[in-house]
Order: sequence, then C-alpha cells, then structure tokens
Amino acid sequence: MTSKTPTPQENHGDSDAPVDASLRVDTEAAREKQALAWTHTSRFLTTAAQLVHLPPNELPEIAFVGRSNAGKSTAINTLAQQKRLAFASKTPGRTQHINLFALGPKDAPNAYFADLPGYGYAAVNKAAKVRWQKVMADYLKIRRSLSGVVLMVDSRLGLTDLDKQLLEFVASRISTGEIRLLVLLTKSDKLNRKEANASLAECQEYLGGLCTEDSDVSVTLFSALKKQGVGDVAMILQEWVASAPVLPPIGDLPPMPDEDADESELSPD
Repeated sequence: MTSKTPTPQENHGDSDAPVDASLRVDTEAAREKQALAWTHTSRFLTTAAQLVHLPPNELPEIAFVGRSNAGKSTAINTLAQQKRLAFASKTPGRTQHINLFALGPKDAPNAYFADLPGYGYAAVNKAAKVRWQKVMADYLKIRRSLSGVVLMVDSRLGLTDLDKQLLEFVASRISTGEIRLLVLLTKSDKLNRKEANASLAECQEYLGGLCTEDSDVSVTLFSALKKQGVGDVAMILQEWVASAPVLPPIGDLPPMPDEDADESELSPD
C-alpha cells in the first residue's frame, strides 16, 4: 500500500547514473500539469436514481464516495478546477442520485467519474436509507466498468464504522486488483503536522488488512482549501485510466443481487 504518488524512475536503461534532479522535477511537473488538464475536461453526462438507469459503458469508471460533509463535492470540484461541477446539497440527505461525468475529448471521452450519494445522515427517512444502501451496494459489487473507488474521509474523524461497511461492499474486488482504492483524508488543513501524521498512520494500518499481492490501495492527505494533494490525486486517477484493462463489448448485464440479501446501514446524502 502506498501513501502518495510514486516518483518517476531515477535510472534509465542499464546505467547506474542518477537522472539530473531538475529533469526529474520538470518531468513530475509536466505529468501533474497534464493530469490536471485531463481532470479539467470533466463535464456532466447524466444522472440516475437507480442503477439500471445508468448507461452501460466500456470505459473506466471511477466512483467518488464518502460520508455526508466529508467534502466529496468540494474535492471533485477542486480536482476538476470547476466551481459547480458537483453540487453539494444545502440540506444533507437530499442528493439521492448517481451523477456521471465524462472526461477526455468531447467527441471521444476516455473515462467517467461517478459521484455517489453521501451516507451517514441520520435525519434521512428509513425508506430512503434502504433504497440507497441497496443502490450503492449493487453499484460497488456489480458495476462492470468500475475500475477505481475514491473514498473521502474527514481526516479529523478517520475511518468510521460506516466507511468500513462501505469498503466491505467492494473488498473482494479490491483484493483481486479488479478495483483500485484511494482514500483521501480530507480537510487536512485543519490538522497540525502531528495530528495529520497520526490520521494517516491510523488509516494506513486499517487499509493494510485489505491489501494483497494483487491489490492497489493508497491513502493521502488532501485539502481543497490549501490545494494539498490535488496534483498527486489527479496523476493517480489518470494512471488508473491509462492502465485499466479494455473491457469486452457490452453484452447482457450481470444478474442483480438477491433482493433479500443482507443490507447495510448506509444512508444517503
């Protein structure tokens, strides 16, 4: 498991001579600039109240998930360098749709971002909780184009029980490497260095239990206000898309999970 974006290789070919430091910095800066230019192409595609209403696709799809008030919409807007791409409801619990955003050239997108409803807001009525816990669980378990999950966690709170329950939905796909996981410890500007390091270490320790030889799991501190981690995250997501396997042509959708399957206690934002 990694905690940040790895740096470019320092050696080339069979030579043991290190690459000039200024060249390495220039290369990293160029990669970050390219990645941010890519995330800036994000534009709204469609919204769906149910999983069956999402358009099937063969392109990599990256889902953004998190508790209410964890800073999910702010993080998406910051990555896209757009003020109102993802909307945060003034009333927690009101956003009850999956929103898809396309990235890449307008006439030939190469990836999608999926903004899933937040969870954990107690005032949401029980019927809405039951409906959305099933939609989210089904999405994470069977969405064939899902290639990565970005989990937003308030760095001051750390992983909550609800965050861990959400990870259980997708744990089997993470362990095989089918889906990659990036945890963003948001609002890190509100922590001092000691607190930030402690939050990072605690999250890394828990995520270690999800790691296998095939998995790709990472965590990083993130601050939309201070722009901390923004460039690194953009590079990680672009690399996910670049290395995602090519899906076969879309055929019949996989069968939906049993309606009577165990339900979680996640609630929508």
